[in-house]
Order: sequence, then structure tokens, then C-alpha cells
Amino acid sequence: MPRAMWTGSISFGLVNIPVQLYTAVKDKDLHFHQICSRDKSRVRQKLVCEANHEEVDRADLLKGFEIAPEQFVVFDKDELENLEPEKSSAIEVLDFVDIDKIDPIYYEKPYYLAPKNAAKPYKLLLEAMKESGKVAIAKFVMRGKEYLAALRPMENAICLELMHFADEVVESKVVGDLGANVKINQGELKMAKQLIETLYTDFKPENYQNEYRKRVHEAIEAKAQGQEIITGPAQPPEATRVSDLMSALEHSLEQAKKRKRPA
Repeated sequence: MPRAMWTGSISFGLVNIPVQLYTAVKDKDLHFHQICSRDKSRVRQKLVCEANHEEVDRADLLKGFEIAPEQFVVFDKDELENLEPEKSSAIEVLDFVDIDKIDPIYYEKPYYLAPKNAAKPYKLLLEAMKESGKVAIAKFVMRGKEYLAALRPMENAICLELMHFADEVVESKVVGDLGANVKINQGELKMAKQLIETLYTDFKPENYQNEYRKRVHEAIEAKAQGQEIITGPAQPPEATRVSDLMSALEHSLEQAKKRKRPA
């Protein structure tokens, strides 16, 4: 059984449910070390003072926030610790909201909450949220940092989703013109909807693999066995011209129908 990374309790009203927090996803990113090209030895970074170019010990470091070019407001460790939120082991439920009213853009990272000697109230909260279609919005403190979270029901567990605060989410309009004033041809719209329906299927996460990671693992294994790796540059796809849009949709629909036909 994995080790709990945090222990606390779900608190709403006068109800307290002791829980433990477990990670729900694994980091499978490939992590490489910096290696010297000459002798293939490990390269390590040093902390160097810009003023005198001398190496700085970590014990001598302060935190500085830049308020203007090369102007910093400086804090020591104690000053920052005094500003940390009050330590608490409670996941304090603030509100319950409809599960379909939360835009997924607010979700950051999932964790599992498991009951700690509190199976019945845990199960009661889980079933109540499932049947009502509601999720709990809560705040809690972990390792000196305050978090916003959604407690949402899964089939047999409560998932704690770390959330972005509202001022952390960038509005889509800042990226420029999103085609709000573009007129859509009804024939093209009908064809696009048919293509979507043809490609529709039940979501099965095991059907989708990280092909890049797979290729890198294969290259690592091949290099470890002394093989030479030769690859060509990838060619980016060209954007579909507006004049060819209907034709592209028709061909895409035909290909999708062929893919759906039983063998």
C-alpha cells in the first residue's frame, strides 16, 4: 500500500471525517542529466554571486522579489515563514456546487482521499455527492501553502482536485482573434457534426499512449546496447485552406466511416 503524503480531515458543518491524501497520478516524464560532451561526466550547477563571482552556500541565501530592474525586496526565511497560513489539518468545505458548472481549466492535479478509521461518514459523503451531482469546494493548508480544491465523487472514492484560483486563469480573449465574427456555412457545419458523430466513441484512457515517450525509451535501450540512432526532421502539417474546407471534411468523413466499418 502506498504511503500517505498528508493526513487531515474533511470538515463541513459539525462533521469531521479523518482522511489521508494519496497521489492519483504518476510522473512518467523522462528526466535527463546534464552531461559534459568532452568526457561524458556529470555536470552540476553552482550558486555564484553576480557581484564577486564567488560560490554561495545555500545557508547564505535570501529570497528577493524584483519590483524594478535589479531592485529587490528581500526576505529572510523567518519573515516568509511568519507570512505562511496558519497550520491546520482540516480540509474546510466552503460550498457545494453543481459538478457540471466547474470548467475543467480550473483543475490542476488530482489526489485520492481515503478514510482513516472513518469509513461510514466517508461513504456517506461520497454517496450523497454522487446522488446529488454536487462537488465540495474547499480550502486547506499543506506544507505551508494554502490550496483551493474540489472534492468530487468517483465510483468508490473521493478525489481531491487541486484547483487554480480565479486570478490564475488567463481569459481566452488575450490570445487574440478567435474567429467570433466569422460566418459559418451551414453545409460545412452539418458535415463537421457528421464527422464528430462518426468519430464518437466511449472514452477508454488505455487507448491513448504517449508515443514520444515510447520512442525515447526505445532509443535509450538501443543506445545502451551500442546501436546508433538516426532520425529525420519532422514536417509540420500545413493548415487547411478555407477554400478546401468542405473537401477536407468530405474526405475526413469518408475515412472515418471506413475506420468504423467492422473487419
